[in-house]
Amino acid sequence: MSSVRVEGSPEHPELVFSDNFNVAVPFIDRHLDEGRADKVAIYTIEEEVTYRQLAQNVNKWGNALTDLSLTPGDRALMVVKDCPEFYYLFWGSIKAGIIPVPLNTLLRAKDFTFIIEDSGCRSVIYSPEFADEVEAALDQVATKPAHVSMVAGIGESAKTASAELSVISATAMSECFWLYSSGTTGEPKGVVHVHRDIVATCELYAVRVLGEIEDDIWFSVPKLFFAYGLGCGMTFPLWVGGSAVLDARRPTPETVTEIFRRFKPTVFAGVPTFYAAWLVDTDLKKEDVSSIRRCISGGEALPTDLQTQWRNLCDVPICDGIGSTEALHIYISNRIDDVRPLSSGKVVPGYELRVADDDGNEVPADEQGRLLLKGPSVTEQYWNNPEKTANTIVNGWLDSGDTYYRDGDNYFYYSGRNDDMLKVGGIWVSPFEIESALIEHPKVLEAAVVGRDDDKGLVKPEAFVVLKEGSDQSDALAAEIKEQCKNNLAPYKYPRWINFTEELPKTATGKIQRFKLR
Repeated sequence: MSSVRVEGSPEHPELVFSDNFNVAVPFIDRHLDEGRADKVAIYTIEEEVTYRQLAQNVNKWGNALTDLSLTPGDRALMVVKDCPEFYYLFWGSIKAGIIPVPLNTLLRAKDFTFIIEDSGCRSVIYSPEFADEVEAALDQVATKPAHVSMVAGIGESAKTASAELSVISATAMSECFWLYSSGTTGEPKGVVHVHRDIVATCELYAVRVLGEIEDDIWFSVPKLFFAYGLGCGMTFPLWVGGSAVLDARRPTPETVTEIFRRFKPTVFAGVPTFYAAWLVDTDLKKEDVSSIRRCISGGEALPTDLQTQWRNLCDVPICDGIGSTEALHIYISNRIDDVRPLSSGKVVPGYELRVADDDGNEVPADEQGRLLLKGPSVTEQYWNNPEKTANTIVNGWLDSGDTYYRDGDNYFYYSGRNDDMLKVGGIWVSPFEIESALIEHPKVLEAAVVGRDDDKGLVKPEAFVVLKEGSDQSDALAAEIKEQCKNNLAPYKYPRWINFTEELPKTATGKIQRFKLR
């Protein structure tokens, strides 16, 4: 019996799981027993999926995967757009004991090549929209996975598969799914999550901080492929028996306004970059967002001016917070009745935070330090990367990589990254990766990339470039270099500004001093 209960106090809740616990049971099967069979679980532009249909398809797709000789513990990479089939693959895999690994659909072939080889996956399943990059990656790998298929291929097999699927026994601490997060060297790293982790984010953050309810309809601009969207677009509504709206299109102010006018979401998740773009859309009206009772922001710090502009449009404030792939979702958050400007908010109940110096000693209030965290959704390891695990997770404390300070009222304030990583549009970006793309241009000798605020206060990549021939400097060359980066990188990674310089600041050992460029 896969059951969970919450013990302890409201400030220090503790999740207690049954000995046999597979998270697919409370998130999928439970709803049929609780009378939600005919309730809509998923809305899209084209279709509606009830909880009964969801459960049947999860079973069918799980059986289709096992018919491919995938067995418990096998990894199945998913390069899948936001659609009901994402749910079927993800939960069908988990119920069958297979490890689903949703991947960033914006990655390029070289990233997919690394992940396919690093993960040791036995299956790659992808939407046709991403075929060019995925298939290019598959052509480059030394050993092709045993099974490669487009989503439609699994769907065809699922049509004739049984709608009954016995759940694979597991425990709350059994390996459940992975996510890949960008690394400081540009190579993604596999973050291993267990069955417990999904429940923790739903109960401790979505229910106890946001106050989500069964009547809620969720819509998330962040896609399902990364942690923020996985919660807001799937696991949170499923936990309470609510509904989610999925849109496979690239989110624009026009498409999101269309979603709101048609489906009237009550909970909205975005990133500051999108809020800024949406607020300048002259077609957006106050009545369009009147259905909202909660709206959240994560992925990057929320500028105060954006909150002010939003409140002129919507009666509900944006609840800003911070989370990570390693923690699966948000662990510091503002509350609807407690929004502190410039602050990420207070710790989510059930998590522990420390602001520490480089030796791990906690620093006093109002003093900056490294943000360390513990909690029931925090990963215990990176896949195939013991060095990264040992350096990042010490005595159970995860080094978030962020610099923070805590005030006397226990509100936390973001002060930047401990390393040189950037967060663009809510997604981590390695400066090394952009620099490598810049250096591929035949006229570029050296390059360094840092983050810079645009006119809306949002971080974007800025490049400092040393040319082989300084006399080649021109606006036309800058545009050419920028276009090359657009073609060779995920679209959100290209440098918005190109600055030509005669030299880059470096240490005595030759390491670029990006802090001086910042």
